[in-house]
Amino acid sequence: MRPKTASALSIGNIQQTLKNAIAGSLIRREDTALIFYDLDFLQIRIRKLISSFPPGSLHALAIKANPLIRIMDFARNIHPRIGVEAASPGEVNLALKTGYLPGNIVYDSPVKTRDDLEFALKAGVHINADNLAELNRIDMLIREMVRGYDPLSSDDAQGMPPPFQGTIGIRINPQVGLGTIHESSVAGTYSKFGVPIKYQRDSLAEAFLKYDWLTGIHLHVGSQGCNIQMLVNGIGILYDFMKEIDEKRLHKGFRPISIFDIGGGLPVSYRQDEEPPSMEAYVAAINLRAPGLFEWQVSSPKIKDNIPKPEIKRTSYLKHSGQPADISTRTPTLITEFGRWIYTNAGWTVSRVEYVKRDPGIHTAMLHVGADLFLRECLNPKDWSHEYIVFDSNGNLKTGVNEKPYNLAGPLCFSGDIIARKVILPTIEESDYLVIRESGSYTFSMWSRYNSRQTPRIVGYFNDGEKFEILKDREAMNNLFDFWQ
Repeated sequence: MRPKTASALSIGNIQQTLKNAIAGSLIRREDTALIFYDLDFLQIRIRKLISSFPPGSLHALAIKANPLIRIMDFARNIHPRIGVEAASPGEVNLALKTGYLPGNIVYDSPVKTRDDLEFALKAGVHINADNLAELNRIDMLIREMVRGYDPLSSDDAQGMPPPFQGTIGIRINPQVGLGTIHESSVAGTYSKFGVPIKYQRDSLAEAFLKYDWLTGIHLHVGSQGCNIQMLVNGIGILYDFMKEIDEKRLHKGFRPISIFDIGGGLPVSYRQDEEPPSMEAYVAAINLRAPGLFEWQVSSPKIKDNIPKPEIKRTSYLKHSGQPADISTRTPTLITEFGRWIYTNAGWTVSRVEYVKRDPGIHTAMLHVGADLFLRECLNPKDWSHEYIVFDSNGNLKTGVNEKPYNLAGPLCFSGDIIARKVILPTIEESDYLVIRESGSYTFSMWSRYNSRQTPRIVGYFNDGEKFEILKDREAMNNLFDFWQ
């Protein structure tokens, strides 16, 4: 078994799992490619996230990184404060149907329709508005819902359940700059996401003083390519803004900001010789810059695992009344939105090598996965790459170095369908297996329907492949036909 502090799966883990899968006939003739997830490793990863942040924090794992229902359900059952971050009404619906409580669902999208917002408000999920116009739309919807609400018709004896029980925040761009991968950086001077703090600080302040129900702040600096200092700088800028706004809200009689959503974005390593930044270092840096986010009340009621869970008071459509809380004694609920950090290193993809083309100066291994599963790698190989392992048809590791490099080409009908170019590998033969490491996120979730290829079998495993579980089977031809009808 791997040490619990490991940040990636070992070659030994992958080899033993592949061997067991072959010996147990889990890889059938039609399974030309599969995706594997080490569920032990995934559970360790999630528990590490939970233990790193204050008790009561909500960890909304990004569905877009891995929308597999069996994985979502597996994560949900690890701890009651595991939630999901949804980027569309479809993802919200996936979460609700998987069994996530509405209060554990965070709905982020830069383009929400009126119907989308009404659905989310009635469902009771946490909404992060993307812009000031969206706040105005939410306010109009709330007013319409209140006007159409008859408390006397309620089953509640007191007739007081509000027409919506969710919470609402707004995404703010802290404008801390771009990381090394521009396409995945979202906190530059310009970003399509959020409200820029430098340009619209006064307008943001006005919104927080206009809408009592606006009780959350949300940011996301980027995903991969952004260092810890960038992430912490973004949190610090909005932490200072929150303190400034809270003073004004409390003076006005509004409730304080009760939710601080730091997004995700902690980088992972796609190479075994590179040590990724640790979650411990990230949390320590946040605590140093924004210590008020980590103070916690010890009087919270207890839940399983002896982790305190504070009462989450839902935003009501009623205006806050009575004496506001003392700002020095309350702490906003933290929300995280990690996806890549949770899933990437827990998964790997294996393809049978169908052919090897041997040309002057280069060999080409023809695989059963390409841009359908690894779109970013094919279109932007400078920023997105993996390490590769070669096994023979029985699952034995192949070593040594071939005299010529390899291109790893996929099955799609365009010339750019090459996962990697000129990589140095052992000699590859037909029917060998090529493993693509660190592929547990932003792979299957970005599957392309180009060329109408069937989606691969996806397998979870425990204890280095001693126990397997089919998470999703290979797509049947009839299901593929139904998709295009």
